[in-house]
Amino acid sequence: MQAQVRRIAHLDMDAFYASVELLRYPELRGLPLVIGGWKTHEPVVQPDGSKLFAKISDYVGRGVITTATYEARALGASSGMGIMKAARLAPDAFLLPVHFDAYRHYSRLFKDAVSKVAAKIEDRGIDEIYIDLTDEEGDTRYLAQRIKNAVREATGLSCSISVTPNKLLAKICSDLEKPDGLTILGFDEIPARIWPLPVRKVNGIGPKATEKLAALGIATIGELAQCGPEFLQEHFGRRYATWLIEVANGIDEREVITHSEPQSISRETTFERDLHARRDRKALTEIFTSLCSQLADDIQRKGYTSRSIGIKLRFDDFQILTRNVTLPAPTDAASVILGAARECLKRVPLERPLRLLGVRASALDKKQQSEGEVQRQQELFLSGAETIDESAG
Repeated sequence: MQAQVRRIAHLDMDAFYASVELLRYPELRGLPLVIGGWKTHEPVVQPDGSKLFAKISDYVGRGVITTATYEARALGASSGMGIMKAARLAPDAFLLPVHFDAYRHYSRLFKDAVSKVAAKIEDRGIDEIYIDLTDEEGDTRYLAQRIKNAVREATGLSCSISVTPNKLLAKICSDLEKPDGLTILGFDEIPARIWPLPVRKVNGIGPKATEKLAALGIATIGELAQCGPEFLQEHFGRRYATWLIEVANGIDEREVITHSEPQSISRETTFERDLHARRDRKALTEIFTSLCSQLADDIQRKGYTSRSIGIKLRFDDFQILTRNVTLPAPTDAASVILGAARECLKRVPLERPLRLLGVRASALDKKQQSEGEVQRQQELFLSGAETIDESAG
């Protein structure tokens, strides 16, 4: 009896953050827009009710683009690019700050909408999911279109979806017809539709591997599929070489995981200018306290407690330093997280200016502790330093 061919879908929201912003500011629809920077770039309402939007050509600082509309991408602006660099490519692009609360709201809306059509969903982040449609009744294209319609009805946003025999191919194909795409692909179509693509389209082949493959004369997935295992093992080792051959031929046996526990939850921010623990103690203390509060909110909202709290610092020379402390009992309390993070700071020589500050909760468990346990932890940690400069030693 022939095994049933799986139907695995990958759904990716189109320019998600930017699309959410366009719901708020439809007058920017069709124009180049980037999301990033700071709250100071909120639109200014004029006396006549119109809005004055910032442009990236006016931006000064080290902020990076979180996302961009397709119109801005066509001009060369892209996620992860410095805003000032993007300003040289697209000086007339508009600039809006990020609004993560809004993005999380729309993320919940689209995932809830999909769950009403299909039961097996793997959450892969704020704007993408995998869906196992193998056991769902109905034609594949019909199911995919139903999902797209449900997402648009619930959010007003478009998404791109692909349905293929596995997660590897689905991830590649959801990007082929963006925006608002619907792609269906079978194993027999791999040579025609997958092999001509560059190797970087495979999730897991990063910039370094792409560069190394290019040096070996391998630029496309098809060229990778034609390589002998001995040749790849010589340059990449047996394990990675075996994986490269499998993915180049569209082989992926991973299941859609409908539930998994996060390993950690974190919050961090990059500063517009370098901040020093003593000269900028007030600003740093406010930012540090806010990050700990936001982290506690995230943990509570997701129903976890943490037994390990850590900090992350990036200095002006780009050196990254981390410190962690293990708690006597798991917590989700902001005051305990702040106290533990301060304990970490005491172990850091804060002599150089800072570019980035972050806090992280790990060793997560589903919430079970009592209010009494939280109170005892508060008593343990609330004796910590009150401001960052006191932790500088």
